[in-house]
Amino acid sequence: MKKSERAEIILKELKKLYPYPPIPLDHSNAFTLLVAVVLSAQSTDKKVNELTKELFKIADTPEKMSELGILRIYEYIKQLGLSNQKSKNIYLLSKLIIDKFHSQVPNSFEDLESLPGVGHKTASVIMSQVFNVPSFPVDTHIHRLSQRWGLTNGANVKQTERDLKNIFPISEWNNLHLQIIFYGREYCTARGCNGTKCLMCRTLYPNRKKKFICKKP
Repeated sequence: MKKSERAEIILKELKKLYPYPPIPLDHSNAFTLLVAVVLSAQSTDKKVNELTKELFKIADTPEKMSELGILRIYEYIKQLGLSNQKSKNIYLLSKLIIDKFHSQVPNSFEDLESLPGVGHKTASVIMSQVFNVPSFPVDTHIHRLSQRWGLTNGANVKQTERDLKNIFPISEWNNLHLQIIFYGREYCTARGCNGTKCLMCRTLYPNRKKKFICKKP
């Protein structure tokens, strides 16, 4: 089966399973989504949603977040991995958004990636989900499944992103990255599927018998 044929199957099946994929991080505006995505690094969305529920009640704008200060922000998120650094980043990015961007979350990759704690993946999520700019954020689920499904060699996340953008129509990117994430969490998990068990893997590679070893991002 050619790569283009696999891509067609993947797109068709994921649209059936997740026709309207929601953003998995709870938020009320662009700023709270940005904060949630920054906090989600090396943490589960479920845990981030649990902790930001109280944080966002009192700090849903850059002004309110900066007024909290690093130590108070930390108290809300201390159960997350890297909480010390994350609390500093959230405080500093809030101040920078106020001082440099007139309290508005910036709408370019360059400006977003200039914020503390914001890398290319986080910027891609914001550009995609807030500003509707075609983007393809690659997380661990997407990196893993793209290899299992023969869409990339998995050299690194940058290569995976380039490969996926070359394979799929630009009009599909914003939904597709979420659809792949949801499928990876529900069916093609890191431990639950080794490239031979879930329906997608069996459909794309019916003759695959051995465990597929994915390269880590």
